Amino acid sequence: MHKQAREVTMRRHSWYARRGVSNVMGWIALGLILGQAFADDVPSASETAASLRKACEFFRNEVSTEGGYLWLYSHDLRKREGEGKAGPSTVWVQPPGTPSVGMAFLDVYEATQDEFYLRLALDAGNCLVQGQLVSGGWDYHIDFDPERRRTRAYRVDPPQNGKNVTILDDNTTQAALRFMIRLDEVLAFKNEAIHEAVEYALERLIAAQYPNGAWPQRFDSPPDPAQFPVKPANGPESWSRVFPAEKYSHRYTFNDNAIADALAVVFLAGHVYGDERYRQAGRNAGDFILLAQMPVPQPGWAQQYNSDMQPAWARKFEPPAITGGEAHGVMKALMTVYRETGDAKYIEAIPRALDYYRTCVLPDGQLARFYELRTNRPLYFTKQYELTYDDGDMPTHYSFRIRNWIESVSREYEKVKAMTPRELAASRRPSRRTPSPSESLRRKVRETIRGLDERGAWVEAGELKYHKDDDTRRVISSRTFAANIRALSAYIEATR
Repeated sequence: MHKQAREVTMRRHSWYARRGVSNVMGWIALGLILGQAFADDVPSASETAASLRKACEFFRNEVSTEGGYLWLYSHDLRKREGEGKAGPSTVWVQPPGTPSVGMAFLDVYEATQDEFYLRLALDAGNCLVQGQLVSGGWDYHIDFDPERRRTRAYRVDPPQNGKNVTILDDNTTQAALRFMIRLDEVLAFKNEAIHEAVEYALERLIAAQYPNGAWPQRFDSPPDPAQFPVKPANGPESWSRVFPAEKYSHRYTFNDNAIADALAVVFLAGHVYGDERYRQAGRNAGDFILLAQMPVPQPGWAQQYNSDMQPAWARKFEPPAITGGEAHGVMKALMTVYRETGDAKYIEAIPRALDYYRTCVLPDGQLARFYELRTNRPLYFTKQYELTYDDGDMPTHYSFRIRNWIESVSREYEKVKAMTPRELAASRRPSRRTPSPSESLRRKVRETIRGLDERGAWVEAGELKYHKDDDTRRVISSRTFAANIRALSAYIEATR
């Protein structure tokens, strides 16, 4: 309640007290006044719908490039960036870029059934079609400048002889595919361009899967099976403490949840298209996770493995080690495979992993990102990227110490393990629930509407990370936009 309303309420309450009105009658009167003040502050459905439309029109007409989006924009839209500085002809695929905004438009359409928002989602989908590579997936970003497009092997732009690397790092291709699959389903598979792009991407993703079920961080063609024998994880006799500066993109990669995200995509595709090949790809990925669990006494996982299934270097601050980070997503992925298959072998590996990680907890309750092979000592880097056991001089761009996720994963494991076959089946694609018009949602919507400027933009405090010596302090965020339009549309649906 606003300050003015509170003051009026208290003055009226004092009036009742001075005149000897009973406590019961006074509180009844107070309740009526409070209710009226709150009612006056409740957004109407029409006001919410108008604000939603205004915000989305601004974002599509003024912010978007060819239906796609970046991460951040200066408040005046003169500067923009994703995970790097960008110009007006570039959009980002890596979340929270184009697929994230497109998915929010689909959520809004589902909540409102207004075809306008479906058209905005389709614009984002068509943008991704324009950026799909011959290798099947997407790079971090898409260029629409004619000269720069010639440096990429976009399927729609013959000749297709430029850079042709599908990125699974940072949920890039996976996010694009999840959005495109859902868009294809909403469109009843009738949009030929969207449907064909999804089919092509899924075919290439499955073809890029290694014989053991893993995926690399990025790929441009299917692997040679002879070079990647199927074997269980094992520790090397020795490993270099000095960064070898080798290529690592072909390695079996859990880093940044690359395999877990790909696994989720193929299971989603199996549900939507009913194609057993997609489900099998998901099971194969689950089998790889089991193979990749390191032997006792360190039954955890590494960030990445070489073709001999040994932990290996990636970037100069990612050594061969047991990871306290990605293991979180790995075990959640195993629970996903169990829910999808009902096969208990996929969760049998979890208890011993949890017991091991409990021995890794640091004195302050956190986990280290890396634990040394064999000794299990926490590993860190200095600002000069020298490997060390000392955490006193770490770089700040990377999390070498992380929150303790062990008990939250343990609780989820116990819940999943206790599910009946019927409950497992229901959890694979949960039915959508209609939101309720809660007080917290009303408050969020009122604040969201008030935050909209005259253009239809949500401007917030922030900086542009990739613009050197920049004085921008007010930005427009795609992440904030997506969250806000979801809140507005949820309120419209809840109060319908």
